[in-house]
Amino acid sequence: MGRQQQSFEEETERIILVGVMGRHTAEWETQDSLEELAQLVDTAGGEVIHQFIFKQDIPHAGLFIGKGKAESIAEYAQEQGGDVTIVFDDDLSPAQGRNLEQVINAKVIDRTQVILDIFAQHAHTSDGRLQVDLARLEYLLPRLRRMWTHLERQKGGIGLRGGPGEQQIEVDRRRIQQQIVRLRRELTQVRRHRAEIRRGRQRHGWALASLVGYTNAGKSTLINQLTGSDVVTNDQLFVTLDPTTRQIELPNRQLALLTDTVGFIRKLPHHLVEAFKATLEEVIEADLLIHVVDASHPQVDRQIEAVQRVLKELGVHDKPVITALNKIDKPGVEARANNMCRDFEKAVCISARRGQGIEQFRGVLADALHERNVTAYMKIPQAQAKLIAELRACALIHHEVYEQNDIFFSVRVPRRLKGRFEACLIEKEAFEEHLDP
Repeated sequence: MGRQQQSFEEETERIILVGVMGRHTAEWETQDSLEELAQLVDTAGGEVIHQFIFKQDIPHAGLFIGKGKAESIAEYAQEQGGDVTIVFDDDLSPAQGRNLEQVINAKVIDRTQVILDIFAQHAHTSDGRLQVDLARLEYLLPRLRRMWTHLERQKGGIGLRGGPGEQQIEVDRRRIQQQIVRLRRELTQVRRHRAEIRRGRQRHGWALASLVGYTNAGKSTLINQLTGSDVVTNDQLFVTLDPTTRQIELPNRQLALLTDTVGFIRKLPHHLVEAFKATLEEVIEADLLIHVVDASHPQVDRQIEAVQRVLKELGVHDKPVITALNKIDKPGVEARANNMCRDFEKAVCISARRGQGIEQFRGVLADALHERNVTAYMKIPQAQAKLIAELRACALIHHEVYEQNDIFFSVRVPRRLKGRFEACLIEKEAFEEHLDP
């Protein structure tokens, strides 16, 4: 499927932001959300030239903000000269978007389209592109009348970048539906392949910890600090889209896998969570979650709430969690983070960028993953080389004693794998009889 990337090198797309403040919404909440939207626009390659905040108790059915407000946006846009794009901080229905474009006489998109545009830029693997294409098509399908008519005359830019379905031709509803069916089928294969990989990890007793958190909280920086890897980091939103897995050796010599996943965000539409289930399955299957928190952010509590909502939607809110309160190297943040530690069962204050608190964090992670293992004592005949090799691959061996044709082991083994060696299990006293006095 062809993909054309639009370039902003010649002319940066000029953006006007629109936020709506409901009856029970504080002005600072709306302003904070717009600031985040401005970051999204910047990441997508646009330039914010102005923003409007309107009070509206109930969304207008036809225009979301009402005709008078829409006309005031149109007047300002006309004064700017040239092309501008209007970006709403809330989802617009197909009819609302179409009606707003007619009143304002400019391209109108919403927050979801900006997020999809960023996803299109940052999906580098075939799996990631499949998920982005599916999310875009499912979003655009009900908007065919506005988004897919006469595409050869449509301008590119944010919300229309790199879309699946060839921008130079008209794509009818049946073609898009066929593409959606194909993409879902291919993503099913992706899930099966990843399930096979996970089963392989489980056979070898690998512990899996997934990093979750608000976008730009520092997850990729932390995985680099812990594993010595070079996952791409940047001070932008949604830099990491495709999951990245790295191996780590913990202080107790236990080996584990860390997976960095896509960051969460407020107002993350449900259908985007659904589309990225193949990526987020790494979170679902993890033994433990590492919630990376930007302790320096002024709205840190709301970011934590947003992450917890998505985790609940994924059905993983009951998993063991270590909270990494990050960015304590910034002025005044360490004291704040230390106070926040009291709100979590297991929390460590760190600076992933400077390495501060990392050794303490590694110890807490080792202890948490240690709890998933149990101590066992075994007697295995030396002739069963395959079973011995399997034990060495999945267990932490404390002692092994060779005696005649047998090997006696004292090990820590994943609880779920202990049953595989049930025929070889012996009592602790029987093992200790073979230790040197």
